[in-house]
Amino acid sequence: MWRSVAITLITAFVAATAHGQEGCTKADFEAVVDDAAAALRNLNAKHKPSFQERLRQLKAKRGWDHETFMREAAPFVQDERIAEFDQQSSAFLARISSLGEEGAAAATPDCKLLVEVRSNMAGLVEAQTAKWTYMFEKLDKALGP
Repeated sequence: MWRSVAITLITAFVAATAHGQEGCTKADFEAVVDDAAAALRNLNAKHKPSFQERLRQLKAKRGWDHETFMREAAPFVQDERIAEFDQQSSAFLARISSLGEEGAAAATPDCKLLVEVRSNMAGLVEAQTAKWTYMFEKLDKALGP
């Protein structure tokens, strides 16, 4: 999913900088998107296997069969707080998309958009990091003594 988001964002930013605004380049926008996409991929690659292993440990600890596990594990991956993180992430993605469209529509792209894009990409990574932290804390509490 993040790969398709990154490709969409790169396309928007390439269009936004195609007019050659001094001070920022197509490569600057691509680098911001690439770095954020890589950070999100790394977060998922780092945390997903460990999280899944801990879910399996919880299943074993509580003696859940598959159906019980599917029902009882759901709150560890979806609750109101996780939904808030997802809403934050969606808001960052919407702002990033809007900034890309704004830049593409401008006769002379404003390189201040690059600062806003960086800020929103950083916010997106931060929201996803906080989501993983929260989910691990919740699961670790359930696994505790």
